[in-house]
Order: sequence, then C-alpha cells, then structure tokens
Amino acid sequence: MPDSPPAAARPRDAATLILVRRDAAAPRILMGRRSGGHDFMPDKWVFPGGRIDRSDYVAPYSGELRPDVAANLAATARLRRQDGGRLARALARTAIRETFEETGLVIGRVNEGRLTADLSGLDYIARAITPPARHKRFDARFLLADAEHLASLEPTDSRELGEVAWFTLEDCRGLDLPTVTRAVLDVVDRHLSGQAYERPFWRWIRGRSDSAL
Repeated sequence: MPDSPPAAARPRDAATLILVRRDAAAPRILMGRRSGGHDFMPDKWVFPGGRIDRSDYVAPYSGELRPDVAANLAATARLRRQDGGRLARALARTAIRETFEETGLVIGRVNEGRLTADLSGLDYIARAITPPARHKRFDARFLLADAEHLASLEPTDSRELGEVAWFTLEDCRGLDLPTVTRAVLDVVDRHLSGQAYERPFWRWIRGRSDSAL
C-alpha cells in the first residue's frame, strides 16, 4: 500500500498591518524584508504581522474597533467555539503588537515596555489562508491604518525583518514579494483611491485557489 500523503497543517489565526503614510506627493507603505535565515518566506518583502498569541486575547487596549470592522473580523472565526467579538479584538491587538515588535512603531502607547494598543483607527481589507502544501499555514487578516496614528514615523530593523522602509505603491511592486502580498497591494491601491471593492478572501480548496492569485 502506498504511503498516505501527510495531513495538511491547520492554519493559525494571524493578522498583518498595512501602514500608510500620506505626507508626500504619493502615499507610502511600510514594508519589511524577512531575514534570509527564516524557513518561511526568507528574503521576501512583507507587511509586519504574525500569528495570534494567547496574550493578545487579554492585553490592554484603548479605543474600540469601529462596529463594521469588528463585525467583519468576527465573521472570520473558523471554529464554532470561537467568540467572534473576542477574536476580532485579539486579531487587532496582534497586528499592532507584531508591528511594534518588528518595526518599533506604535499605534497606542508604551509604558514601561507594556503596549496598550489603540484599535480605533484600523480597517480590515483582505484575508488569505496559506496553501495546504506549506509546512506553516496562517489564516491572515490584512488590516490597514493611517500613519497619523503612529507615535513616531521612524522604524527600526529587527531580527525578523532585516530591513524596514517606506515605499510608494509603485516601488513596492518592484520588490521581491510573496504572491498574496502583491495581490493585497492592488486592494490597497483601490482602497486609497476611494474605489469600491469587495474584500477578497484567498483560500485553497482541493488544492486549487478559489480566487485569482
């Protein structure tokens, strides 16, 4: 009997934050290049983000999510036992925490090293689940915030992101990007230009994507 194929890894809830800076002729997006030693997307340019930590469910926060953002994030719960409202706030905290850890940029305030995230300025624009063939899988929600909510505009590099910088959308497309990141940039472009769009959800069913990627 041939060996059965290994079961696909279960996606982990995750959140990514797209920061938009508007103090020049063209909007700029914060991007970071993942260090080459990583086994997941090494050397790729990405938005800061990562998977939910248990602490994200109980960490302090200020400013509530807008009702539409909270409802849409709550609707992404994959498990019946998940409290959608609690998950929505945890995803928002995750995006802000990961951005702080990876870039040093703060939405909220930091007191004695403790982050209190401000959730009020976030938008939710896209969702993607990593393909089943990957050894690491994430159910990533892409959030967006204006850089005016930041305490500072000067990012710092980290061990996870070897370089961090602001790029115009045109310059972003010239970077070495994961396919989904490139697709999300198109959504960001429509969002910033005020065009109507449906929030995309990219996922793979029976080995095939049910969205154009």
